[in-house]
Amino acid sequence: MRVLLLKHFDFDDPSFFISWAGQHEAELTVLFPPNGFHAPSFDSFDLLIILGGPMSAYQDSEYPWLQSEKMFIREAVDRGKKVLGICLGAQMLADVLGGKVYRNQYKEIGWHQVMRNSTNHPLLEGVPDEFYSFHWHGDCFDIPEGTVSLASSKACKQQAFAYGEHVLGLQFHLETTEGCMTTMLERWQHELVVAPWIQKAGDILEQKDRTRDSKAILNQILSNY
Repeated sequence: MRVLLLKHFDFDDPSFFISWAGQHEAELTVLFPPNGFHAPSFDSFDLLIILGGPMSAYQDSEYPWLQSEKMFIREAVDRGKKVLGICLGAQMLADVLGGKVYRNQYKEIGWHQVMRNSTNHPLLEGVPDEFYSFHWHGDCFDIPEGTVSLASSKACKQQAFAYGEHVLGLQFHLETTEGCMTTMLERWQHELVVAPWIQKAGDILEQKDRTRDSKAILNQILSNY
């Protein structure tokens, strides 16, 4: 399998995906759209993974490369490519498929529970009905027409959705490493205000061992592709 991964901030850590690709003899290419997005050939990849970022999917004027990336994502979906969107990636998927992306009532930062609903989907086969994942987002989305809602949390009613059997959007960060999480807490500490669904830095770090379970769940999802 050939995997194309799009990352959106400099210290994001794709090491889980690098390790997974190595274990499965997959070719992994990492692109950084904020440096200017030049769409690769659609014949060059089988699975597109779109990671998170501090920008919003609707900030095209502030981040001009967003529009080009979203056009690329839409065409990848239309061509039947396998696609996994995470946080900003899920929000861009929702946007290009016709859903609305907007500020959620609450920011959700820290380790929070995700609850699957009763809808079964092959890309979530083997994933627990309830689990904890790392979150860092202020936006949410309404799922587009033609997609199915798959999970929620207490702070955000849409945590996962699917389009057909080849496209999956996840609002949460199963891929987060301890190192990346620590850097986020340092660089973005101004976001750790007192609020219902924002945990303190110390509380987040005390739960860092949850990354092991998260990686096992993400490994299962990638295997389902």
